Amino acid sequence: MGRTSDARQRLMDAAYALIWEYSYGAVTIDAICERAGVKKGSFYYFFESKSDLTFVTIDAWCQQRAALIREMFRPEVPPLERIRSYLNRVAESQIKGFETNGQILGCPMYTVGAEICTQDERIRDRICQFLEDVNHYIEGAIAEAQATGEVEGNDPVLKARFLMAYYEGTLTRCRIENNPAYLRSLSSDVMDLIGAKPTFVLG
Repeated sequence: MGRTSDARQRLMDAAYALIWEYSYGAVTIDAICERAGVKKGSFYYFFESKSDLTFVTIDAWCQQRAALIREMFRPEVPPLERIRSYLNRVAESQIKGFETNGQILGCPMYTVGAEICTQDERIRDRICQFLEDVNHYIEGAIAEAQATGEVEGNDPVLKARFLMAYYEGTLTRCRIENNPAYLRSLSSDVMDLIGAKPTFVLG
């Protein structure tokens, strides 16, 4: 099964890549084991089922991404810069993947969540928790920007909801069309959507 020290992680990495590239339903345990270089019999040493592996993999991804988001949304970073940095990072990652592999894969949480939300409550709840945490950071940044007059209006909850819907909808459309075009203006489009006032550079 390969070295015990890394076989479990290799299974998780393989599951993440295959499910994101294809779909949860289309990916078999055999395919995951083949990608990971781990014998099928050894799969059950680490995981009870494909659902169990998927949950553990998603949970690990959410924890890693949450740490990154906490870093990007530090209080000392200007509020709109937090949002721009997050969106730019996502867009750049998707575009890089397209240039390397010829695929726009979209958001893994939405891809998996939309597919199995009615089939696996544990996975659905973990994804919903992660998305709510992201929304919390976005809402807080918008509220701060409104307080300083950088964003028009006074409803950060609604603006955050619009932002997340536009962001995820754009990623999904780019995946469907396998076209990165909309991602190139994602950050500026979102700034317009939430009513961010334009900034002018003197020079």
